[in-house]
Amino acid sequence: MKLKGRVLYLTEDASTIREQLDGKDVILNADADMHYGVNTDGMISGRACTLGYTPSILGPYFLENFKETIAKGEIRDGGFQVIVGGDAYGSGSSREVAVVAHQGGGIELVIARSFQRIFQENMVYAGMPFTTEYAVLDRLRDGEDVDVSEFYDELPPFFYQVAHAGGLLPYANAWLDGGVDPWYETETASTPMNVVEKIVAARAWAGGRPGHDGGPRYGINTVKPGDQVLCRAGFRGMHEYTAGMVMSLYEDAFGTVPVQDPDQCASFEDHFVLIDQPSVPSAVQDARLGPARQLAAEMVEACTRHNIRLHGPGREHQAGVCHRIVVEEYARPGDVVVLTDSHTPTAGVLNAFAFGVGSTAMAFALRTGLIPVTVPKVVRVVVSGDAKGVLSPKDLVLHLIGDPYFREEHWRTGPTDTCVIQLGGPGLDQWNVDELSVITNMTVEGGLMTGVVEPCEPLREFLKERRGNDYADWMVEPDEDAHYERVIEINLDEVPLTVATPGDSRNRLSLEDTTDVEIHNVVIASCTGGSLSDLRAAADVLRGREIREGVRLTVTPSSDNVAREAEEEGILALFRSMGAVVSPPGCGSCIGNGPGVPYEGETTASTTNRNFDRRMGAPGPVFLVSPAVAAASAITGHLTDPREL
Repeated sequence: MKLKGRVLYLTEDASTIREQLDGKDVILNADADMHYGVNTDGMISGRACTLGYTPSILGPYFLENFKETIAKGEIRDGGFQVIVGGDAYGSGSSREVAVVAHQGGGIELVIARSFQRIFQENMVYAGMPFTTEYAVLDRLRDGEDVDVSEFYDELPPFFYQVAHAGGLLPYANAWLDGGVDPWYETETASTPMNVVEKIVAARAWAGGRPGHDGGPRYGINTVKPGDQVLCRAGFRGMHEYTAGMVMSLYEDAFGTVPVQDPDQCASFEDHFVLIDQPSVPSAVQDARLGPARQLAAEMVEACTRHNIRLHGPGREHQAGVCHRIVVEEYARPGDVVVLTDSHTPTAGVLNAFAFGVGSTAMAFALRTGLIPVTVPKVVRVVVSGDAKGVLSPKDLVLHLIGDPYFREEHWRTGPTDTCVIQLGGPGLDQWNVDELSVITNMTVEGGLMTGVVEPCEPLREFLKERRGNDYADWMVEPDEDAHYERVIEINLDEVPLTVATPGDSRNRLSLEDTTDVEIHNVVIASCTGGSLSDLRAAADVLRGREIREGVRLTVTPSSDNVAREAEEEGILALFRSMGAVVSPPGCGSCIGNGPGVPYEGETTASTTNRNFDRRMGAPGPVFLVSPAVAAASAITGHLTDPREL
């Protein structure tokens, strides 16, 4: 690669970005003030994602509205060849189209101080060169023809093999043809392991392949952080934003052969089903509804062709947010669970190793039944103390991921490191699975791979009552002397009610420091705010009170089951009687595809899990809060501690 185009630095200072777009070439040092957490919503918006998944379609929309500075087409038309970011580049969604948008925008190399896991994997699997070495810029400016394969040579073994194979799907065909053997030791001595290491080791591929050598063999004695292995996947899922791309990649690479273990696969019509609701602004409907329906139709057609079950309104299987349904119906303790969505860690509440992947990785998993895993570092969080019926798991997880240890990734020592939170301790027993799933769900917002809950009483009760099986033999306990990157002890008596301020879920403040913030739009919804427990918590605050004049309240149950139970308990009737908009189940408001999109000039309090700029479909500040705080804020018109009522 020779530098024939321009370099774009994504700085914190929007005016410096504007100068570059206007033609000024700048040279910045490696310690320059670069934008923290350039996120996938900023790279390619939820609206643009509805248009398709090819470089030619997405290229003009790359970084559109980034820092309210970049216009449509400015990157592609500006002749930029290299893009430079700061820490946590690629935060947010698993959407592989963020990589595709780079390619469509003319970008041939990405340089950043650190990359988030899913985005980094997507770059490897799709063949996008990247590095953390800023010094490469000097070599390029000096006219050197840099061999991008040197970036691959620095990668761990599996990434190295995939990069040199030309991508993950060519690698899959080599595996299917018998051209790949395990590159890791399959006969090793047993060592003490934590929950994640035990799950990975038990499901690691140990040789063989379908139809040959007696079939694949699984299970090795031990793994350690940094190892890269192939694991047998349990449940695999996708939704309308991703399924068309997944199945297009699948058929291009493998033809129309059946997917592996179709009973452990499903697709979900959940991200687009609320765009046509009456309270959604007409501008949103005009921009998104048509192309969204086309993507949904692609999913239905492909899944019907491949005998993959479909969830959604009017479908054979229940409607709702995919992550809630996976907890209700699919995930099992000790399983490896993957979906093409970054909030897959929700299912970690069931003592599963659950994480989001991109479209290429899902196509690989559907064909081979395997998923690549970089064994993560594990931080054990031991919870004690009394939540006193007020502190919620949302407060706890916002408090955790906003801590400098996670926000600044102090656990990281190498560019491909990953990290997981393993949750245990007696403090967990005062919450149910609905509530605990908020913590595992939002670990990804802290730059982590996932969260996993150790066996505990709420988990056992849920599995027995809701799943009809206690899965006692599937439960994975950590070894007493397992290794952890760090052990953090959290006393709930010392955790304040916590808010994430606009821009990033890691922007933590205590609620008492934000009570002067006026609120006009309140949203109680999503995979991390629309469970039955969430709706109950909000209803308990609202009952007997009135929503403040000028405040809008939107409520979206997270599944058909949740909606039915909330209706039976009179909770939805309470919301309606107070003037709230109560929508059918779905995933809309979190990503600007449903009721709750902010109007001009509004400030939003939301129970969702992500508050990137424009994430909810319009400009305007979004504060992340618990359901109880959201309800209290709807009553007073400002961020409010429910105990003050």
